[in-house]
Amino acid sequence: MARDKFDLIIIGSGPGGYVAAVRAAQLGKKTACVERSELGGICLNWGCIPTKALIQDAHLLADMTHTAARYGWEFGPGKLPWDKIVARSRRTAQTLSQGIEFLFKKNKVARFTGTGLVAARDLVEVRNAQGEITDSLNAGKILICTGARSRELPGLKPDGRRMITSREAMVLPRIPARMVIIGAGAIGVEFAYIYNAFGSKITLVEMLPAILPVEDADVSSRLADIFTKRGIDVRTNTRIDKVQTTAGGVTVTLRDEQTGTTGVVEADVVLLAVGVTGNVENLFAPSVTPKINRGAIQVDKTFQTSINGIYAAGDVIGPPWLAHVASMEATIAVECMFGAGRREMDYSLTPGCTYCQPQVASVGLTEKQCREKGLAYEVGRYNFANNGKAQAIGQTDGFVKLIFDSRYGELLGAHILGPEATEMIAELVLAKRLEATKTEIFTTIHAHPTLSEAIMDAAAATK
Repeated sequence: MARDKFDLIIIGSGPGGYVAAVRAAQLGKKTACVERSELGGICLNWGCIPTKALIQDAHLLADMTHTAARYGWEFGPGKLPWDKIVARSRRTAQTLSQGIEFLFKKNKVARFTGTGLVAARDLVEVRNAQGEITDSLNAGKILICTGARSRELPGLKPDGRRMITSREAMVLPRIPARMVIIGAGAIGVEFAYIYNAFGSKITLVEMLPAILPVEDADVSSRLADIFTKRGIDVRTNTRIDKVQTTAGGVTVTLRDEQTGTTGVVEADVVLLAVGVTGNVENLFAPSVTPKINRGAIQVDKTFQTSINGIYAAGDVIGPPWLAHVASMEATIAVECMFGAGRREMDYSLTPGCTYCQPQVASVGLTEKQCREKGLAYEVGRYNFANNGKAQAIGQTDGFVKLIFDSRYGELLGAHILGPEATEMIAELVLAKRLEATKTEIFTTIHAHPTLSEAIMDAAAATK
């Protein structure tokens, strides 16, 4: 079989893979991308994008049924078009996947459909579903961007019907009356918001003391209160003792770690949202298998693996498992391998976003982390209840919390719970990157009335 020769072959077309392919092509490199499924990977097709479409519909429903009443509007009962809601979500993903196909054609990126195997340092074999080699590609460099998949818990294997992952949660044939969600990270919290808005009775279970445990404690606590008021049964410090499938659904036995008491919750569906693990299986021939630790490929600052010429980026190299991190890592990897830049990834500038309502966004250190590091710090806080734009749009839950170094006033961490938090956080990521101080932030003119004024006001309120 004749081999096609490329400067770079990328395995995986998610937010790391397709961005890397386009960047390499822009640098004048002959580039190929191997993808076994839809272009865009899990994020675009079964993660970030379609879930945000569902969240938007959930938010619209919440506005019509609850928020609108504050304005004096009344809506009569109607049939929820769940099939159309799911269909719109799928169309959104499909449209963007087709957009990547256009980008590949525009930038002359060769696409190969199948599963990629690194057979040698300079060779990628493409195999079909039957395991037959369909293409043999010669590579100057190889970049692995195969992403990650939902992690399983011992004894809890998804069956796609009663025990599901986030993928099935996006295309359920009907809205379940009762759902238990195991794991209250970003994925669990977002689906709790979605299905609560659509009328499901949600039990949100988290082993750790708080939902969104990586966020600042004030944010996690306030969001838990908001969810509870909306009828979500939030169970923190809680473990799963047993899950049994019954004729009518699923029986989940929960154990409160603080009291030792157990209780049973009946559900139609259990959603596993306990994190992800890298897709590292069946990627490498034995002679070119790099170091892998706990489902993550090990890389250096340039994202090169322990095998010279083979690189990896995105979820497959471990946390933080975020699409924008994957894109930046892959871009830096391409620039480093071809001598087009010397940037290094600064993970302290990574924004974290959760797209429930109110939204959650953050960058930098939490207050707990500041205490653990022994830092002298000051906190500025401003509630959206006092913000004119938030009052006007009827979304006053939440706050902006900024943490500054006491000596120099430099921004150490920023935490937002509120409307459009995931858009507002970009200002604070830039501020942190430029080592902005509280004075520089609160003396910067912010347009009125805007939600972003809360950032200026939080900085001014620092003490």
